[in-house]
Amino acid sequence: MRRFRSFFAGLVAVILLGVLPASAAEWKDFTAEEFAAAQAANKPILIDVFAAWCPTCRAQNAILVPLVRQPKFKDMVVLKIQFDTQKDDLRALNVRAQSTLIVFKGKKELDRSAGDTSEISIEGMLDKTLL
Repeated sequence: MRRFRSFFAGLVAVILLGVLPASAAEWKDFTAEEFAAAQAANKPILIDVFAAWCPTCRAQNAILVPLVRQPKFKDMVVLKIQFDTQKDDLRALNVRAQSTLIVFKGKKELDRSAGDTSEISIEGMLDKTLL
């Protein structure tokens, strides 16, 4: 019985470790407080303006998810803004369209794009936060 418990506990640990990436960006819903905290900590930040009905947003998401799992982006904070419901936040960031991506290093905006679905250029944007 003791062996079975040890085996089961080990199996659960392996499964949980396999599910959780060891080094991946931190994804959060956008709030002004989360954004300010990431800026104050001088973190690399990606703001992803998303709408569920937007095919371009879904294409970007399919690119972003594996990209930000790369170890080089482990310190990045990804803040997702809902285009249809967070209008005040969008105005504060001067965003006019869904599928907008903005990268910051701390308080400095480094780049932004709207409608880009090129993995190479999106990775290039994210790489700017590492310099």
